[in-house]
Amino acid sequence: MTDFDFALGEHADMIRESTARFAADHIAPLAAEIDARDWFPRDLWPAMGALGLHGITVDEADGGLGLGYLEHVVAQEEVARASASIGLSYGAHSNLCVNQIRRWGNDAQKARYLPKLISGEHVGSLAMSEAGAGSDVVSMKLKAEKKGDRYVLNGTKFWITNATEADTLVVYAKTGEGSKGITTFLIEKGFAGFSIGQKIDKVGMRGSPTAELVFDDCEVPEENIMGPLNGGAGVLMSGLDYERTVLAGIQLGIMQACLDTVLPYVRERKQFGKPIGAFQLMQAKVADMYVALNSARAYVYAVARACDAGKTTRFDAAGAILLASENAMKVALEAVQALGGAGYTRDWPVERYMRDAKLLDIGAGTNEIRRMLIGRELIGARFSSARRTGSRPPP
Repeated sequence: MTDFDFALGEHADMIRESTARFAADHIAPLAAEIDARDWFPRDLWPAMGALGLHGITVDEADGGLGLGYLEHVVAQEEVARASASIGLSYGAHSNLCVNQIRRWGNDAQKARYLPKLISGEHVGSLAMSEAGAGSDVVSMKLKAEKKGDRYVLNGTKFWITNATEADTLVVYAKTGEGSKGITTFLIEKGFAGFSIGQKIDKVGMRGSPTAELVFDDCEVPEENIMGPLNGGAGVLMSGLDYERTVLAGIQLGIMQACLDTVLPYVRERKQFGKPIGAFQLMQAKVADMYVALNSARAYVYAVARACDAGKTTRFDAAGAILLASENAMKVALEAVQALGGAGYTRDWPVERYMRDAKLLDIGAGTNEIRRMLIGRELIGARFSSARRTGSRPPP
């Protein structure tokens, strides 16, 4: 398929080329097995580290590539094109964990944790959600009490990506009341009192391990607080725009994978004496898939560029992943339909794309929450503008 040139720049093009080549050679051949066995091929992590993928946004002085979120989105897209589940684990590692340490860690924390995370020797994770606290993050129950020069954590986290494999975790816990009583901690898997609870058996994104974390009098050194004490809500919220933007790349990759499968199929599959791609109904279906992919790409790439320029808005970051997630689900469903009966079997990967695509309608903030955020921010901005100008908004 001829790609539209979004003129992303030399660095992004190089990242795409090298990541696509690696993903095609080393990830795509494992994708079906990863899904069938719910298997995380950890050997991929050092190889991806050697390619520089884990530290794309990390400064060169700290061992990274010193590039931006645009390049990170491109890498995310190409990894997910080969395997969305590996793409999800990659995003949780490189953005939710590594990038947050880059942004908020002090020099000692960066020196301790970033080298092995960037090399791929270690796997990273972020733990915010709990069984009773998802979108309502302030209602989290994991408690951290100060005892001498340590904090003792008690409680659980749930729905945590990479939980069973993670060596380093960015964990949010309550150290006070309300939104001003949350603190960010860096947790190592070897800490006494920290363990992995039940593993969650998911419909899609199998091979990206999701599990419960258990903290039972887990002692964490005071120096493992990342960012300000009781400032964890700010740490968390400050990273959401980047998280949503980078993870939107997963859905771009899924849509491209759908087209990678559908286009050869409709050229070769014959009915009524000619390829099914010769029928206008099938051409319309493929056209809709292509437009859905490139419209989402345009928005996601634009928001990633805004992130790099320090000009993104919360509602546009939410909008980009909203568009990408809903388009990916539509494209995956159309891919199944285009293959007909074959698409509804496990002999073809499109049913996996459909299962994988559904997650980002829910994960990283549901589409309902995204719509609420976008509407609230836009209406609030309009009212603020009206107050500044002395005018009233229309009814």
